[in-house]
Amino acid sequence: MLEKETSIVEEGRKSLNFIEQIVENDLKEGKNDGRIQTRFPPEPNGYLHIGHAKAICLDFGIAERYGGVCNLRFDDTNPVKEDVEYVDSIMEDIKWLGFHWENVYYASDYFGQLWNFAVQLIKRERPMWMSSRPKRSQNRREHPPFRVHIALIATGLSGNRWSCSKK
Repeated sequence: MLEKETSIVEEGRKSLNFIEQIVENDLKEGKNDGRIQTRFPPEPNGYLHIGHAKAICLDFGIAERYGGVCNLRFDDTNPVKEDVEYVDSIMEDIKWLGFHWENVYYASDYFGQLWNFAVQLIKRERPMWMSSRPKRSQNRREHPPFRVHIALIATGLSGNRWSCSKK
């Protein structure tokens, strides 16, 4: 095994991980006009940990390696737990790791658009609520396809749960 790895290095060939293989295949096929664009999507509800650092290095590193861009997209969909302090901290940590983002996006900026998508799904009778208890959610994941035709479909878009969700 070691001999095989050594010969790859000696030949100047590189060993790609599965993500790099996908990226290189996409580039060969001309997908996305040959542009590479990644994103790092943290939820600003706490400070980053080592797992986040690994994801940052992967997301930004792939963009950097292939001459692309990486966007910072905050998944700020839970205002009860999120704070601007964490947004600032995340940005500082990314810079400290030596990376720079192309654009900053916030999921909350798209709530109106997401709302309209949800309305369209309800009209097509294809909504999916995921507010179940963990065991029930796991059971549903293990037995796909999972479609929930919630009572709000029967009552239309004025269903109590749907109306409360918009607030």
